[in-house]
Amino acid sequence: MNHAPSEAALPRGFRFAATACGLKKTGALDLALLTSDVPASAAAVFTQNLVVAAPVVVSKAHLEASKGRVRAVIINSGNANCATGTDGYAASVKTVEETARRLNCSPQEVFVCSTGVIGVPLPIEKILRALPGITRNRRSSARSFAELSLAICTTDTRPKTASASFKMAGKRMHLVGCAKGAGMIHPNMATTLAFVATDAAIAPGLLQKTLRDVTRRTFNAISIDGDTSTNDTLLVLANGAAGAPAIKSGTTAHRTFRRTLEEVCSSLALQIVADGEGAQRVIEIEVRGAKKEAHAHRIGQTIATSPLVKTAFAGGDPNWGRVFAAAGRAGVKFDPGRVDIHMAGIPVLRRGQPVDFNERAASNRLLEESVHIILDLHAGRASARYWTCDFTAEYVRINASYRT
Repeated sequence: MNHAPSEAALPRGFRFAATACGLKKTGALDLALLTSDVPASAAAVFTQNLVVAAPVVVSKAHLEASKGRVRAVIINSGNANCATGTDGYAASVKTVEETARRLNCSPQEVFVCSTGVIGVPLPIEKILRALPGITRNRRSSARSFAELSLAICTTDTRPKTASASFKMAGKRMHLVGCAKGAGMIHPNMATTLAFVATDAAIAPGLLQKTLRDVTRRTFNAISIDGDTSTNDTLLVLANGAAGAPAIKSGTTAHRTFRRTLEEVCSSLALQIVADGEGAQRVIEIEVRGAKKEAHAHRIGQTIATSPLVKTAFAGGDPNWGRVFAAAGRAGVKFDPGRVDIHMAGIPVLRRGQPVDFNERAASNRLLEESVHIILDLHAGRASARYWTCDFTAEYVRINASYRT
């Protein structure tokens, strides 16, 4: 797994570009374009928030109309184009139409994504002025991909990228991905904006099924602040340019592809958590011994989104009572008298009873960059993992002045 993809790690048949069109007041990169030289199989998951941004509406419609065949995605940061009425919808449509015209493809083969402040009109003229240059300057280079990864960022302190590969039928397939997100992160499909490209060949329907399965264990298993964005989109494109046979369901090749896609998505998801607004450490919550995986997932999510738990981690406080209490209100039935809890490798609760432990030693371990929490219900064989970060005063400062 590589976090900063090299030239050799890029999948064949994809090109990337980014520019500054003036949406960000700082003059930073804010418009990005990812294209496939040929129509690619596409799969996507979107926000389940009832407040949905115009680009999500347009992209969902295009995925269905094209029957899962996509050539490009145009992304802007600095403006979410959400709650902007008919003008916002028209801006997304116009962006798609102009991008398609310059790429000589159908508008239905183009995705559009936006991220930034909600409720501010999108100055479409800035994007339209930049389209000739960004479509002309597409490159299949590591530098262009890095610039694209940076252009989609908002409050991120760094871009998130990942790559992996696998062999099939004597051919090596590559996957490369990027994501943005540091705040308003809580999955209910995927979370934030994320894009993965691969030169493997796979039918749209199977790719969609695979993506949903992978999303459940990666992007749907992280939370920073419990807020689901209005613009969430995770898109995977597979153009088959590696020249290998199409991946079929239930085969060894499919299992390998799914595992490799999960590696990339897991890396991107964890990079988002590590870059959480104001975050100092990543918290991995492992729930064991549940009757069903869904039960373990729900308990892990409840613990991960508890402000009391997250603030305790911010101060290195081994307050296991907050973890225990959060598990108890998750809506999953279990016997509290059978629960064990370990914090950073230290047993703090056994069979529902406190265990004597060194508070100072536990606190020091909880102040490390990565902390592992285990809660064992002793009720079954199912388990799940969930990731979050601590909740600091810096998070409040960042979001108290996000628009001003």
